[in-house]
Amino acid sequence: MTEDITPFTVAVPQRDLDDLVARLANTRWPDEIDGVGWGLGTPLGYLQDLVEYWRLRYDWRAHEERLNGFPGFMTEIDGANIHFLHVRSPEPDAIPLVLTHGWPGSLVEFLDVIGPLADPRAYGGDPEDAFHVVVPSLPGFGFSGPTTEADWGSDRIAEAWPVLMSRLGYERFGVHGGDWGAIVSRQVGVRCPERVIGAHLTMLPSAVPESEADLDGLTGDELARGEAALARGREFQYGELGYAMIQATKPQTLSYGLTDSPAGQLGWLVEKFKSYSDSRDVPEDAIDRDDLLTNVMLYWLTGTANSSSRIYSALGAAWGAPPPESTVPTGVAVFPKDTGLPMRHLAERTDNIVHWSTQDRGGHFPGLEVPDLLIEDLRTFFRPLR
Repeated sequence: MTEDITPFTVAVPQRDLDDLVARLANTRWPDEIDGVGWGLGTPLGYLQDLVEYWRLRYDWRAHEERLNGFPGFMTEIDGANIHFLHVRSPEPDAIPLVLTHGWPGSLVEFLDVIGPLADPRAYGGDPEDAFHVVVPSLPGFGFSGPTTEADWGSDRIAEAWPVLMSRLGYERFGVHGGDWGAIVSRQVGVRCPERVIGAHLTMLPSAVPESEADLDGLTGDELARGEAALARGREFQYGELGYAMIQATKPQTLSYGLTDSPAGQLGWLVEKFKSYSDSRDVPEDAIDRDDLLTNVMLYWLTGTANSSSRIYSALGAAWGAPPPESTVPTGVAVFPKDTGLPMRHLAERTDNIVHWSTQDRGGHFPGLEVPDLLIEDLRTFFRPLR
């Protein structure tokens, strides 16, 4: 294993883009029952329209240029290639911060927040809030994949991130994430609390109420929030969790369709952006259409539908297990349309909660939906920890 860090430029061969356009043009479409909308998954008419936009109007080269506008690098850790963006702040007292995405996301989730976090002075902010920003692609995702081993789950990734930060010369650092990024970020703090300045999370599954007993003692507005969180959790558990069970048990079988059909890959991912975002009728109510497609492109062009899914199967027996306690200063930002709505009194059973915010808009992908709110909450959380 080498500890070298090498520059990485995104440069997709034109033949891969031509192949994509041809496959989109020759999509074999399924039938659909009239009037079901999003009730059974991504609607046929919606996906056909989005595929036509992807085929005829979406400009990958423009978004490739945007990605290359951030310094990109590659390194090998524990046998896996790790692709990451690294933007050093011009401010001398900036603190290092790792931003970790989840599934069905990618580092595209953070492109709008990197600049303001790294150089707040240039964006009208306080230079004392500056960060050195590191944005890795999870092993098995995008240009960090595919992986060649089956056990690249959150625990193993949490061991890799401190190695990455050491190679970059950062002894202590902050962590942030949502979805798998939240699980990984928290685990980094559990494993090496002496190195983690603070953990900022937008998801904390162990603090989502599962029964009325979790609401005991609550009154007034807090009880109302708890009841809403309980309903939201049950809605997700019984109506939305099927994808995770498939990816946790039979990702290989699923991968044939997703790897062969770009329309299939798009339909599989975009439905989650609709279900888990603060959208009304279509995902684009909350997230820019080009950002959605750029995110999907990082799965399609790298052939990582399968290896990214394996992050679920790697969890194994840990599904539903009580989390280990974390002593790291932890902040939680709750966005109203997220997949689960954690409660502070439950979070405090296992985590050192020093910051809690309830946002008025946004869902599971705040970096794409409400980057302004995410940026401000990160600044607020880390300010007293500097």
